[in-house]
Amino acid sequence: MRAFWSVARREVLTIAHSPLLWVATIGLPLFSAVFMSTIFGSGAMQNIGIGVVDEEFTSTSRSIIRTIDSSPTLAVTHHFASSTEALAAIKRREIYGYFVLPHNLTRNLTQGSRVTIPYYYHYAFMSVGAQVESTLRTLLTIVSIDPIVVTANEMGVSENVVESFLEPTTSDIHPIGNASLNYGTYLTEPFFFIMFQIVMLITMVYVLGTERSHGKEWLTAAKDNIFTAIVGKSAPYVCCFVASGMAALCIMSRIGNLTLSWGLVGAMVGLVMASISLAIFLYSLYPHMALILSLVSMIGSLGATLSGVTFPINSMYPIFRHVAPLLPIRHFTIITQNMLYTEGGYKAVWEHVVVLVAFCLLPLITATRMRKSIISGSYEKSK
Repeated sequence: MRAFWSVARREVLTIAHSPLLWVATIGLPLFSAVFMSTIFGSGAMQNIGIGVVDEEFTSTSRSIIRTIDSSPTLAVTHHFASSTEALAAIKRREIYGYFVLPHNLTRNLTQGSRVTIPYYYHYAFMSVGAQVESTLRTLLTIVSIDPIVVTANEMGVSENVVESFLEPTTSDIHPIGNASLNYGTYLTEPFFFIMFQIVMLITMVYVLGTERSHGKEWLTAAKDNIFTAIVGKSAPYVCCFVASGMAALCIMSRIGNLTLSWGLVGAMVGLVMASISLAIFLYSLYPHMALILSLVSMIGSLGATLSGVTFPINSMYPIFRHVAPLLPIRHFTIITQNMLYTEGGYKAVWEHVVVLVAFCLLPLITATRMRKSIISGSYEKSK
């Protein structure tokens, strides 16, 4: 136990005298938590700029434009003389979409003829494109039946009868887990912890890499016990990152819409320990700081996709479905989404909890290899 405290005290002094480690363990995570909690604004897309090509210039076309412009989601910001001009504006990203009101629109609507109102949208940005498309489709469906309803009323047919005929079925939508359709509710927490894992991996590899000139001193402080050396060195960083993670959860709960629970806190502690253990394991395999820093940076970046937040894992190629479970962030994401959206508790995701704990045992596999590297001097020679 004395050896453990000796190593831990040595590392605490290192952190205390290193502004870089203060920023990495506390400053950057807290800044990121505030940034992630506020970046999505109100959480809903509003006033997305679109254009219109009005080929008719009648009261009906102007009414349609006003109806679409009054939507909180879309704003008709540009009027174009032709589709060519509107398409060029999309390519310049001045607008995210446009619709065309064709000639004889009013006559065809009142006569009951088929009317096609084409609309175009920028789908390179999938979330924005999907929002523009769904809103335009809904609004154009509504405005297209208005003239028919007015004509039918003039003929003595009630509005309810006409609408039930034109729209025999209606939808009753219930978004489970995010009733307000708030982007921040779903994205803030996973995006923060994806970034948090990258910071933890890089920091731990950097800390181990700086020991290349003091490896034997580190081992001596641990009384030549490599397990004590590893646990004693990593313990202060686990404490710092857990404290930062807890503060971040409180910030996201206070500023954002995150529902804080002890289950979420437990998952965060598991991610911290698993990430630090993974960094130690990788560095022990080959103590070359520049190479392993590149490797953990790549692993952290892959977590943004392989966590399953931005794209369904089941829709990926089989090789990526098999690689995803090799990242702690994947299991953490499944656990936290279960906590936040299904309230199933740990029993529903116990296998992912077991895997996250198993990551913490990885340094045991390569501890002897690290000890041999320190004693032989190859640890000090790595750069």
